[in-house]
Amino acid sequence: MRVNKLTFAALAVTATLSLTACQSGDGGKGPSDPSSASTAPSPGGGSPSWSADQGGGKASGGKSSAGPGTPGQGTAAGTGSGANGKAAKCRTDELEITAMDNTIDGDPDGTVAVQLKNRGSRDCTLSGFAGVDLKTNAGSLSAKRSGEQAGAAVLKPGKSVAFGINYPINTSGGSGVRVTGLLVTPPDETKSVTLDWPGAATLPVTEGPGSPVKVGPIGSAGQGD
Repeated sequence: MRVNKLTFAALAVTATLSLTACQSGDGGKGPSDPSSASTAPSPGGGSPSWSADQGGGKASGGKSSAGPGTPGQGTAAGTGSGANGKAAKCRTDELEITAMDNTIDGDPDGTVAVQLKNRGSRDCTLSGFAGVDLKTNAGSLSAKRSGEQAGAAVLKPGKSVAFGINYPINTSGGSGVRVTGLLVTPPDETKSVTLDWPGAATLPVTEGPGSPVKVGPIGSAGQGD
């Protein structure tokens, strides 16, 4: 009986040692793996590597080449400038528009110079041709564009530029067509202004299609400053 008890005791001890060895081996590997992963540096900038004060959006925004301090990116807001730092178009309400007789003695045609002055607080651009219509007792007469090269002008506040209107002088001896007013529409605008006509009182009656009145491009008259 004593021999049997010793045998069972020996078997129990052996089984216990074997079970302890197995648990020790598996347990050593189990907790070590997640511990190693959580402390390793993350090359891709994963969530374990960022703290609450190091958010990805904040870091990239502060270093972005297109941030608020970059030239050409948001710096033109409120200045009236357009894309690439260019001055925006002059609007009709920003311009003081006047007309004056500019006919030179001896010229076969009469000339009226129309001046456009920037009365706003920002630089603006005028380019191409303005729209010109003469009001007459026979109806409205639209001026056609001359063959001159169309240019552009950047007007600083208080500065002006002018263009010319050429018309035939009435030498027929007849009453002709009476001019009662001048309608000017700045380039790229739809709003017009009505002015008194400072030129000759009448135009000759012409036969055939087309308008005898011609308008030059912006800068074609020497009245700007």
